[in-house]
Amino acid sequence: MVTASIRSERRISRVFLGIVAVTLVTGWAAWKGFAEEPPFAVFLFVTSAWIVSLCLHEYAHARTALHSGDISVGAKGYLTLNPLKYTHALLSIVLPLLFVILGGIGLPGGAVFIERGRIRERWKHSLISAAGPLTNVLFAIVCTAPFWLDSLDGVSSDFRFALAFLALLQVTAAILNFLPVPGLDGYGVIEPWLSHKVRRQVEPFAPFGLLLVFALLWVPSINGVFFDTIDAILGGLGISEVDSYCGRDLYRFWQQSDPYCAHP
Repeated sequence: MVTASIRSERRISRVFLGIVAVTLVTGWAAWKGFAEEPPFAVFLFVTSAWIVSLCLHEYAHARTALHSGDISVGAKGYLTLNPLKYTHALLSIVLPLLFVILGGIGLPGGAVFIERGRIRERWKHSLISAAGPLTNVLFAIVCTAPFWLDSLDGVSSDFRFALAFLALLQVTAAILNFLPVPGLDGYGVIEPWLSHKVRRQVEPFAPFGLLLVFALLWVPSINGVFFDTIDAILGGLGISEVDSYCGRDLYRFWQQSDPYCAHP
């Protein structure tokens, strides 16, 4: 009975499998260059793949917490990869998608509730927080691999641009989440090593850290420096500014698109 219960808690949800199916189908459509005007395939492929990465990000937090001593994550449904089981649907799915649509920025929000009292060692607390953005790093490596392996010759430009934009989202998600800002995973990494007094002083600001970062990125000078850094990283991985720019352009199909990106 106990074994059956554990299996149920860790069984991959049909919701997640459905999102993966959408990712595969729309990725194939983008690969073949279908539905170019407007490029719905690009929009659906990037959106569904981004949601998959959000699920994996939160799963990494939960799975690491499980092995660190918090066995409650299973009963909460966090190990099923079901985004509907997250503690804050607004922070988990809605806001990250809004960030992508409005600013082309990948920024997962806090979603799983870890019972930190069950975990003793400080390094385990740090590892739990780092597990999420490290998943984005791994996702970015997968997305950029076809570029630095030069394996996209003859592939539809729709798929190439979509993959470049998805890689951009993963890189921005990893970098921003590692910032030591209250409410983000980067702060969670260093928090266990801070004094109790400092943690108490910082705690009230945690709910606003995510919004503060997003607001700062709307400042033109900060935004410019940030995306110059992202472009430099992507360039080192074989993705040109044209690839990521056109990916973002095709993703926003409701706006007037650049003719070069539509028909390179």
